[in-house]
Amino acid sequence: MAFELPALPYAHDALADAGMSKETLEYHHDLHHNAYVTNGNKAIEGTEWEGKSLEEIIVGTYDKSAVAQNGIFNNISQLWNHNQFWEMMGPGKSAMPSELEAALKDSFGSVDEFKSQFSAAGAGQFGSGWCWLVKNADGGLAVTKTENGVNPLCFGQTALLGCDVWEHSYYIDFRNARPKYLTNFLDNLVNWENVASRM
Repeated sequence: MAFELPALPYAHDALADAGMSKETLEYHHDLHHNAYVTNGNKAIEGTEWEGKSLEEIIVGTYDKSAVAQNGIFNNISQLWNHNQFWEMMGPGKSAMPSELEAALKDSFGSVDEFKSQFSAAGAGQFGSGWCWLVKNADGGLAVTKTENGVNPLCFGQTALLGCDVWEHSYYIDFRNARPKYLTNFLDNLVNWENVASRM
């Protein structure tokens, strides 16, 4: 069964007051995300990966020795990344659940230090990619960054929060000011209840 583009969990204009415009969501979700769905389905058609889950395909096609990944991985991984991204955000201010706050303080010393490291990872990712808050196999939390479509599944980690730092994610609203986009993402867009639910 072919993968489908999931509907946004909110209206296209629901995040506008929080700094992510309707135009951005129309381009990012309706065009960019949909292209990963379309191209991913074409890439796996007739291969051993047809009928497998997104997670199975990502783990099975990731080549840790390669700088440039193959077309199946690139499209399927980006499809998965964006499925998570929309769920990790939401309209209205989101309070951080106490268990997540405690885990961040335990791993980073403070919530502010986590935010500083997360923003630095996103701002410092050269070219296109993502920054992540991940849960490692030992239960500890860490901030990472990945190039292009690579994600924490490739390293046996659980993605708690991810921020897309490809230019199409922020250029309409923030032009080339990626650090401002990251600060706004953390302060105004993250659905902290969703992040906590992934722990």
